[in-house]
Amino acid sequence: MIDFRVKVKELKKGQRIAFIATLVTCLLALMKGIIGYLFGFEVLMADAFHSGADLLAIFASGFGLWLASRRKSAKFPYGLYKAETLVSLLIAAAIAYAGVEVFREGYQKLFQLVPVRQFPFFPIGAAVVSIIVSYVLARKEKKIGQTLNSQSLTINASESFLDIFVSMVVLVGIVLAYFRIPFVEGGIIIGISLFIFGLGIKSAWMSLLVLLDANLDPRLQEEIEETINSIYGVKGVGEVKIRQAGPFKMIECNIETSPTLPLYRAHELADKVESFIMENYGHIESVFIHVEPAKKSIISAIIPVKDINGLDSRVHGHFGRAPYFIILRLDGENIEIEDFYINEFLQEKKHVGVKVIRKVIGYKLDLLFTSNIGEISFYMLKDNFVDIYRIEEGQTVQEVLDKYRNGLLEKVVSPIHTLEDSQINN
Repeated sequence: MIDFRVKVKELKKGQRIAFIATLVTCLLALMKGIIGYLFGFEVLMADAFHSGADLLAIFASGFGLWLASRRKSAKFPYGLYKAETLVSLLIAAAIAYAGVEVFREGYQKLFQLVPVRQFPFFPIGAAVVSIIVSYVLARKEKKIGQTLNSQSLTINASESFLDIFVSMVVLVGIVLAYFRIPFVEGGIIIGISLFIFGLGIKSAWMSLLVLLDANLDPRLQEEIEETINSIYGVKGVGEVKIRQAGPFKMIECNIETSPTLPLYRAHELADKVESFIMENYGHIESVFIHVEPAKKSIISAIIPVKDINGLDSRVHGHFGRAPYFIILRLDGENIEIEDFYINEFLQEKKHVGVKVIRKVIGYKLDLLFTSNIGEISFYMLKDNFVDIYRIEEGQTVQEVLDKYRNGLLEKVVSPIHTLEDSQINN
């Protein structure tokens, strides 16, 4: 899991930028409202009202991130992360409402012309300042929002970028009003209002989907399933469930492993999968792994042999020194020879078995049948969740498989020879 102190530190970054943006937006709204009123520019006053809606939305975002940073409790065991998403829904409603208000102003401007006696230096200056400040805020909110995976800050950033265009329209409207050109100002404002309203509806829909635990990223889900399945010891992966909780994700999945795996080893495998997910994917708050015995009937097995003669190949007396290895797929009564691996390390003096294992491990082996195996190779195979059975030298592969199916083979639970022997022979 993410360390709580790290989470709080990240969330406070979002809070800080949200509250700074609240103060700056408040000052912008006051500036545009006062200048619009004093100089008789209703379009500037409408933009001030729009900034006021943004002010409430940004403050709500900061408040939501503050709630999300609160510690878990008995009443809220999953934390208050979704408070941020709930606030995002309120932000989206505010954005949609702002779009309606801007539309109304634009519609009125289609039929109104206000006489202007002097060039509007102050209204134009207010619009230019609004454009510059909105641009700086939008970039900062977008950067922090993406870093924290904060939905509300990302929505605010999108709205701030739209504020730039709204302020541009206001600037054009002020100039057009000065030159008494009808219809253009209102038409442009109506167009922008539709974009704002669309953003609000889209953001509200996304917030609702998050609150309803919808699958918002099927591509990430498939990627996690595929990468978990590549972890050695995992024999199958159930559906990965990803739950968005504010800026964080909570992941649940079922994995299958060997039915003969001891409980402590199954727990180790679950920890391995959990650590893999936490290290390779960002903004993960928690991972829950449920381990089940594999239901698949296909088993992968390897046997060291003296020759290449199909199922009549003879067992070699030592794992690391075998010239060949037969790779089998067992599916009930069906036997399929997948490959014959030629031992390319026979001329080397030490740790041949280890080098062979590194080569054949890609077959995702379940079973090894051998008459002799050293300590290093034994523990390396066990670490990769491979079950080992002891067989007699000289037997055919078919005879080995018949005994395995009849339960006549002894399971190897410790190395057959010591580490000292391995350094000489393996």
